[in-house]
Amino acid sequence: MPENTQAPRRPGLDTSSARIRSAVRQALAERANSADTTGDAPVFVALSGGPDSLALADALAFEARSAGIPAGAIIVDHGLQEGSDLVAERTAATARELGLDPVIVRRVSVGTEGGPEAAAREARYAALSEVAREHGSDTVLLAHTRDDQAETVLLGLARGAGARSLAGMAPRSGLYARPLLGIDRVDTVGSCAARGLTPWIDPHNFDPSYARVRVRETILPMLEAELGPGIAKALARTADQAREDADAFEDMIEEFIEEIVEHAEAGIAVSVQALAANPAALRNRIIRLVAQGEFGVSLERSHTLEIAELVTRWRGQGPIDVPGIRVHRDNGLIVFTAAGALD
Repeated sequence: MPENTQAPRRPGLDTSSARIRSAVRQALAERANSADTTGDAPVFVALSGGPDSLALADALAFEARSAGIPAGAIIVDHGLQEGSDLVAERTAATARELGLDPVIVRRVSVGTEGGPEAAAREARYAALSEVAREHGSDTVLLAHTRDDQAETVLLGLARGAGARSLAGMAPRSGLYARPLLGIDRVDTVGSCAARGLTPWIDPHNFDPSYARVRVRETILPMLEAELGPGIAKALARTADQAREDADAFEDMIEEFIEEIVEHAEAGIAVSVQALAANPAALRNRIIRLVAQGEFGVSLERSHTLEIAELVTRWRGQGPIDVPGIRVHRDNGLIVFTAAGALD
């Protein structure tokens, strides 16, 4: 255990804070029961200084002390706003006051690929992963709430990203755990107020140029007004159900793929007969998984359907070129090769 873990006394526990602590306690218990837990390495919280992550950091500091677990904080300074370094240092000071140790501030350079939101997210996750690796940590807590989950589902629907997008964010995905997916944003704000914590309010959270802000500030309130309260909870329940279905479906497909896939020259091949014998949902998912798993390519639906026609509407058509992959039918097989591999 790190030294100097005694945190200053704060106001008594309110209902919102108790709910958040309970969620963190459960996440730490699940970590302790996992075979992947790495000894005495710290559990980190990704701390922006906003109400969600600040309430989470406060709960982690308490629950980690109670469980005898080292716990720290990672503050990522994206450098996108004037004075961001000062915000990061103030946030780090708050983390230390809570008793978290180590507290790491990591400045990142944000690119432009994929737009500002995606670029910032990529830089942030890279920094979180790097710090966790440096300290041997197996868990970084993220402060995504039920409201964030609802926003993610709506954005996935708007982009037509398929059933997996409806599954939203998983409570645990690799290094990252999200204990607050069953907690409303009003609870994190209320917890900070009750606990005497002053969160930083990111002006980007109100910038309508970001799609997520438009969903948060306009779309969800409109749905609540027109359809009644509880929309965020309903969307979060949808995500839970969709994730269960998607996980089960993918497990089945992975087992099936091993039976119908074989190596081909400079690529991989799938049996036409096996693809034709199964429903479109399974056939299309197999095509997408082969493209992603073997070539790291996320196929658009139009590309997936075009490849599927080599099975369902075969008329002797030639190779199909999609980004990064060439696909053709040969002797009862659908053959996938890297673009240009056989040129």
